[in-house]
Amino acid sequence: MIPDGVSTTAFDGSRVRVVLMLDIHDGTQQEFLDAYEHMCEQVAAVPGHISDQLCQSLENPTQWLITSEWESAPPFLAWVNSEDHLEMVKPLQGCVRDTRSMRYTVLRETFGKKHKSRAVARERLQSAPRVGGNTVRQALTFTVKPGTESKVAEILSGYASPEARVDETTRLLRTSLFMHGNRVVRAVEVQGELQAALRHVARQPEVRAVEEALDPYLEQERDLRDPQSARLFFTRAAVPAVHHVESGRREGPDVRRCAFYYPARPGSGQALALLLSQQDVAATGDPAGQVLACTVFHRDDLVVRLVDMDGEPEDAPGAALALRTSAVIAEAGRMLDAGALGIDETLADDRMLPRLLTHARMKHVTDRRASAS
Repeated sequence: MIPDGVSTTAFDGSRVRVVLMLDIHDGTQQEFLDAYEHMCEQVAAVPGHISDQLCQSLENPTQWLITSEWESAPPFLAWVNSEDHLEMVKPLQGCVRDTRSMRYTVLRETFGKKHKSRAVARERLQSAPRVGGNTVRQALTFTVKPGTESKVAEILSGYASPEARVDETTRLLRTSLFMHGNRVVRAVEVQGELQAALRHVARQPEVRAVEEALDPYLEQERDLRDPQSARLFFTRAAVPAVHHVESGRREGPDVRRCAFYYPARPGSGQALALLLSQQDVAATGDPAGQVLACTVFHRDDLVVRLVDMDGEPEDAPGAALALRTSAVIAEAGRMLDAGALGIDETLADDRMLPRLLTHARMKHVTDRRASAS
């Protein structure tokens, strides 16, 4: 059952259907098919992959479609945001003029009466529709050279906001920037199509100027004028939103957005993200609680939470950190890399929460909302 207030989750175990729409260059149809046939065997070996279909438009021979099915969201997200994925799809890139990727969880299936799979049609299906607004969330993270943090914060806080309107159906809603040491996290909220919004932002002169100003300070070199270099950088930087929940209560004047950084022990990132997500559902469901909304972002062994709180996190550190009970604190302590936060002992009980709050809380750089118009 999908809890009330959860509009995004990668943790319900549902199968996932990915739809990739492609417009390829005239005359490259055979080259594209050959590249796909070479790639599909590699994709079939990826953990969590179930099946693929390649389709060509009946009407337009340059319009193609790839659909794939996955056991659940986490293995797909891990693969699509990996450098292995970039390497696999590289042979296709010379043929492709434009793409659009859409990701869905499977709610229901219909089979013919004699179909062998009919008996298991409802296995691993999303139990009920998620209810929420037309908002998509995504984060990017990257590191800067140690010692340049103040200069980077100055660059990221001082730029002019880009035009919010993308097209008739898509607009930028909010951009939140935080830092933890030399790590930068930029979280965006978009109404409509995320990829259209990201392409729109990349074209804006204000944003291009900021990206150029950042280049000398990045630990990972990049050249955004080179499509391959840009693709590699943003693939490494992408941190998908794996869970979002809201209380439904109206924001008051004291509501503030905070961010918390949770480096996980090797192999524990997904389990830690799941644990925090479950606690966020409980926190937002408390009508007397201070937590109004939470988003969990996760990739590999990195977990980041954005939390909208009514009041100061120090007044309710357990709720702010999504660690409200002794059992949850102990479980999180086994997965959290406390040393990476500068804490020299394992998280064991609530006496350590104020210290963890101080070490995990990210520095606010800027939080911009688009005007309602």
